[in-house]
Amino acid sequence: MTQSSDAILTRMMTLHPKIIDLTLDRVWRLLNLMDNPQDRLPPVIHIAGTNGKGSTQAMIRAGLEASGAAVHAYTSPHLARFHERIRLAGELITEEALTDVLDRCYNANGPESITYFEITTVAALVAFAEAKADYTLLEVGLGGRLDATNVIDKPAVTVITPIDLDHQTFLGDTLAAIAGEKAGIIKRGVPCVVGPQHDESLDVIEKVAARAGAPLYVHGQHWQVGVEAGRLVYQDETGLLDLPLPVLPGPHQFMNAGAAIAALRVLGKDEAACEAAVARATWPARMQRLTDGVLVDRAKPAELWLDGGHNPAAGTALAATLDGLPKRATHLICGMLNTKDITGYLAPLAAQAQSLTALSIPDEPATIPADDTAAFARKAGFDRVETAQSLDHALSAILERDPQARILICGSLYLAGHVLRVNHPRDT
Repeated sequence: MTQSSDAILTRMMTLHPKIIDLTLDRVWRLLNLMDNPQDRLPPVIHIAGTNGKGSTQAMIRAGLEASGAAVHAYTSPHLARFHERIRLAGELITEEALTDVLDRCYNANGPESITYFEITTVAALVAFAEAKADYTLLEVGLGGRLDATNVIDKPAVTVITPIDLDHQTFLGDTLAAIAGEKAGIIKRGVPCVVGPQHDESLDVIEKVAARAGAPLYVHGQHWQVGVEAGRLVYQDETGLLDLPLPVLPGPHQFMNAGAAIAALRVLGKDEAACEAAVARATWPARMQRLTDGVLVDRAKPAELWLDGGHNPAAGTALAATLDGLPKRATHLICGMLNTKDITGYLAPLAAQAQSLTALSIPDEPATIPADDTAAFARKAGFDRVETAQSLDHALSAILERDPQARILICGSLYLAGHVLRVNHPRDT
């Protein structure tokens, strides 16, 4: 009897004791056993950075698909189902195809040590190599230099989105150290689009690119993006584009859009592709307004929003997004992992919300207990802080005191995934 993809993924969890162990040795071994799929991919766009990788990838994909291209895409983590990580020529991988490729990789690997992310990344590369498409979008999982995706000898273009402090345990505790890891995706002679960076990060990126002979397309030097009269204005050496504002909400998306457009221009795409990039992109749990489902029905007339950002830069971006929305009493429901800078994330949000209800993320061993999140929220400056035993209890308490609220569930992609799973369509 054929096992489900969930069953195979559970087995894969046992192949290595650590969730994160940055090295490429195990990946190269399995790639060789799988006939080196990384050498048989459609042209690759490889994306690294701390914030904005997923949104930038989504915009590049929208632009490429509008130009008529079929696009593979790899992203992580997933929200509700693992299948979200792998798109084959634009469509989420089917259960049948996923089960087949996971099973083959598991059997080829045998009992050898390999992390969950490494073996599933190899599976994605096998799936991409065996399906016809025009481009492959690869999002780095963690860092870049030693990430399992960093096995492409000559991508078509690389992209580095804004770098900030995150995952310091694995990547280093300075911006320069983290930038050195992210810049590891730069390849000899391959153009690299660089989003807005702190000076110390940019300095590292420029040195790595110079050693590799990789042409850079740097925000503020080679391309500019801004808002004028309610339009997104992009300019580089080939000219100016007057585009609609990104459909993905938040002022931070202006810069993500700029990086996506710069990548599309490097790939030779026209203005129509660039416009589609900002106008058609979709990316769940990034300041997403939930508009249907059982939670939405229950919360009406309150607004229900979802965001998976989880580091200080994401908190700042989220606060700016909230500040730009029509004024409405805003209440946060927040759950975070114990690997994150909680105070740094929460501090910018305190001025934008009337309350915060702390939640332990369901079925997540690395969650911060709700009481601890509440204590951090008080230190961050929130006036009203509550705790709740469940998402259901948190919603009930907020709706009881403010039925017209804007409710934002935030702090972790794992919490966002839980929300998307429970917010299923109402049975008819």
